[in-house]
Amino acid sequence: MDTFKVGTFNLFNLVSPKKKYYGSRVYSPENYQKKLRWTANQLNHMKAELVGFQEVFHPEALEDLLEETEKMKNYHTVVAAADGKLPRVALASKFPILSHTVVEDFPQTLDIEGAEIPIAKFSRPVLFADVQVRKHLTITCVVVHLKSKRPLFNETESRENPVDLARGQARALVKRAVEAAALRELLMEKLQNRACPLILMGDVNDSGLAVTSRMVSGEPPHRRFPTDVKRKIWDVLLYQARDIQARQSYHDMYYTHIHNGHHEALDHIMVSEELVRENPRHVGKVIYVANYNDHLIDNTLTNEKMRIWRSDHGQVVATIEVKPKEEKKESRD
Repeated sequence: MDTFKVGTFNLFNLVSPKKKYYGSRVYSPENYQKKLRWTANQLNHMKAELVGFQEVFHPEALEDLLEETEKMKNYHTVVAAADGKLPRVALASKFPILSHTVVEDFPQTLDIEGAEIPIAKFSRPVLFADVQVRKHLTITCVVVHLKSKRPLFNETESRENPVDLARGQARALVKRAVEAAALRELLMEKLQNRACPLILMGDVNDSGLAVTSRMVSGEPPHRRFPTDVKRKIWDVLLYQARDIQARQSYHDMYYTHIHNGHHEALDHIMVSEELVRENPRHVGKVIYVANYNDHLIDNTLTNEKMRIWRSDHGQVVATIEVKPKEEKKESRD
């Protein structure tokens, strides 16, 4: 089989040593080296040719990380709008990156009637990159990191007040929902009436069935819709790699984050219809999805502390089989 692997990895603050982040936090040279070694070991196990990263502060730290790995030393990299002050998304690719764009502002067409939108930018800019994975196959990769579930408080509010906490959670949800809506508009430009496969990877900070995640992926057509209507929806739909694997009846326990005893899947890989086997016109297909989460700690069951050089997220890797170029493409009934 002709295959390649795609992964998503929230690095949990990849910062160069002795450089402050989030106020006064800083990595000592010793802890920085521990973080590089631990993270490189995860990447060695993942064996992915394309990796979407989240929480990269410094491009040079990403280069140091790849130097620690077994096979990613010469990968092409791009970091979205790196400024050294805030976490950004990035892409590392074994294959040539033909072009890339970074989107920070919401589309001007974004208009949610009946609701005021107090923000106009993504929390973390979105990265779009066209990658030539084979001579006959170019894929658009999208790396995202949507607003977290962490509550947003004003100066007079306290986490200890249940009402203030609910308000803070509502603000975070609204911000993530608006980001999801803006991202969906951007994705429509890449998906509609195009045959180029698209892979979205990243930390969307919600489960696959959450409303915000479904806003990003789109909703499947109703089973009673006419075929021509279904085709238009299939054309712009993204499919969760984990759901594709579930239909194939073999999968790992899928969670990528533990918070207060809740095991959640916040990190996802989604693919367009060109990479789904049920589409007769597919040019490739997801054949397996692995979840690397053994390092995660449930603090409700143990006093063990998470080390700062580890990630607080699990990693996801999807194996994609490429369809031979010479195979005839059928029309979808």
